[in-house]
Amino acid sequence: MKKLKRKEYEKLLNPLQLELAAMARWVQHTGSRLLVLMEGRDTAGKGGAINAISEHLNPRQCRIVALPRPSERESSQWYLQRYIAHLPAAGEIVLMDRSWYNRAGVERVMGYCTEEQYRAFLKQAPVFEKALVDDGILLFKYWLAVDQAQQEERFAERADEPLKSWKLSPIDLKAREQYAEYTAAREAMLKATHTRHAPWTLVDFNEQRLGRLTLLRNLLDRLPDTAVPQEPLGLPPLKRRPLKESYGVVKPLPPFEC
Repeated sequence: MKKLKRKEYEKLLNPLQLELAAMARWVQHTGSRLLVLMEGRDTAGKGGAINAISEHLNPRQCRIVALPRPSERESSQWYLQRYIAHLPAAGEIVLMDRSWYNRAGVERVMGYCTEEQYRAFLKQAPVFEKALVDDGILLFKYWLAVDQAQQEERFAERADEPLKSWKLSPIDLKAREQYAEYTAAREAMLKATHTRHAPWTLVDFNEQRLGRLTLLRNLLDRLPDTAVPQEPLGLPPLKRRPLKESYGVVKPLPPFEC
């Protein structure tokens, strides 16, 4: 697979991010609701793909949702209930870093849910998603794929890099031995939830930069024409010379010593 160098990647990414900015204006202008689910194997690159989408968007409009482990109270609720509060309102974009599909993936493989809970989820998810789509939410579901050899390299990088060590959890270490089980769980999930109203899109993320470009291009191509005229605000000149900061009550910190 072609490995993109950083400069080449950034050159290809820039026009896509300009299109994403135009898309965000369209979402706001039309009052649309955009929901993107990012699922996939550990280390696949969900966070990087989400960052590529959101990097230049207004964080008040574009929200990233990455829910922690459910509380005791949440565990007693209907499984899909806690996700409802995070759905987009008019003019909003929500990017979910893992979603309700935790139940069909990690919970299924690691034994965190019962067989009855798992079967109920596979029946309820397509109905739930159809209700979202019927109500006008633009729903996109992406599953990021990575071979185990590449996954192992990324795990090793996380283990050796202090700034990335937070990405490596005991669950990740335990899951390393269950690559095939995750494949079986994914295939069962796709069979039950790959529907006409809410289809899945799989993206090869063995080369993450190429994977991000592929995903962004696909997302943009599947949205309606997002061209919304943007009136330039203009920047009239100041009526006086620029002023310097002045301090009375509290002084700034001394500069960092280089």
